Amino acid sequence: MVSFIKNDKRNIKQNFNKDLQYYKFCLYGFLKNLRLFDAFILLFFLETGLSFLQIGTIYTVREIFVNILEIPSGIVADALGRRRAMIFSFIAYIISFVIFYFATHYFLFVIAIFFYAFGDAFRTGTHKAMIFEYLKIKNWEDQKVYYYGHTRSASQIGSAISSLIAATIVFYTGSFRVIFIFSVIPYFLDLLLMISYPKELDGDLKEFKIDLIKQQFKNMFQTFISSIRNIYILKITANLSIYSGFFKVSKDYLQPILQTFALSLPFIFAVNDKQQISIIVGISYFVIYIITSVAARNSGNISSLFKNFTKILNISLIIGFLMGIFCGLFYNTKYIVLAIVLFIFILIIENIRKPIGIAFLSDNTDKKILATILSFESQVKTLFAAIFAPVLGFFADKYGIGNSLIIVSIIAIAISPIYFLKSRKANIS
Repeated sequence: MVSFIKNDKRNIKQNFNKDLQYYKFCLYGFLKNLRLFDAFILLFFLETGLSFLQIGTIYTVREIFVNILEIPSGIVADALGRRRAMIFSFIAYIISFVIFYFATHYFLFVIAIFFYAFGDAFRTGTHKAMIFEYLKIKNWEDQKVYYYGHTRSASQIGSAISSLIAATIVFYTGSFRVIFIFSVIPYFLDLLLMISYPKELDGDLKEFKIDLIKQQFKNMFQTFISSIRNIYILKITANLSIYSGFFKVSKDYLQPILQTFALSLPFIFAVNDKQQISIIVGISYFVIYIITSVAARNSGNISSLFKNFTKILNISLIIGFLMGIFCGLFYNTKYIVLAIVLFIFILIIENIRKPIGIAFLSDNTDKKILATILSFESQVKTLFAAIFAPVLGFFADKYGIGNSLIIVSIIAIAISPIYFLKSRKANIS
């Protein structure tokens, strides 16, 4: 039987040049994460009268749309070129932001999230492929953790600055809604940046055929079956994806926690409630994203402290879910500051795990099917997020935010033996 498992011991140092394209990749991540609404999205939904469960279903709709659209997105990118696919992606984002600005009903939010999902589906895997293509061209393939960590760090800096800009907008306008319009500006700039990317990152252009989409669905199913047969690859994927899925839908729950903290403070700023919330949320997210930026940038150095990736992935996974439990407990007992601190650790862990996990999955996969496996990993993460979103929302409506985090985190730990990794040594044959 063919095995794709490699020795997972690490002894690789950072060794790549910070050329012009490196800075373009970083600038892309920086602009992409200037999603000004990010730090206030859950508060915006709650202000419009949506329940946590309704918000959760909107997130689930997003994940389902992304899951479906990601399948043909690779074919479209191959036919039109990766740069054109990215341009279409940013156009879809801009349309989404405009609809969000005008939306007042649940149905309109679903339409807006569809365009957002379209943008996500045609962006995430495509740009990751462009980065890996560039590393291949430069013969820097062994630098994946460091390089991807650096670009992710730039993204986190964008998020940090985004939170301050958004807080300023909310402070002076008194509106969460208006930040969607301001979000159009950085995404238009990112669209222009895509035009400047070198043509060699487009990959080999192929003719677009409907049959190819059908074949892609078939290939996706076959990859799913193949991944299930290869238990170790399946476990790596599950280990990486379950925490990413949890992180993706739970991170916004920090906003009502920060809101509770802001409203509990005396009026030291001599401002109204919404202005005080904007100050606390903006500053908090700025600090959080600076910290997570440092974590992402040093993921390669952190991984080098361990003999193999399995240990750090397992340990960080359990610690992350334990943080979820204690965050909920501290929130319930009104120790809001401690709850916020632990929530920050949940975010830090994801930014350490992500580059390490992607590199580990890549190292243990046959390069001929790497793109397909990475796509499969993205699908599984989306699936977990689609499951977590309504579950968190349901428990938050019924038992409160704190208990929702506790319940979901306990369930995730309880099933951890299913996706816990063991070190293996084998060669590709």
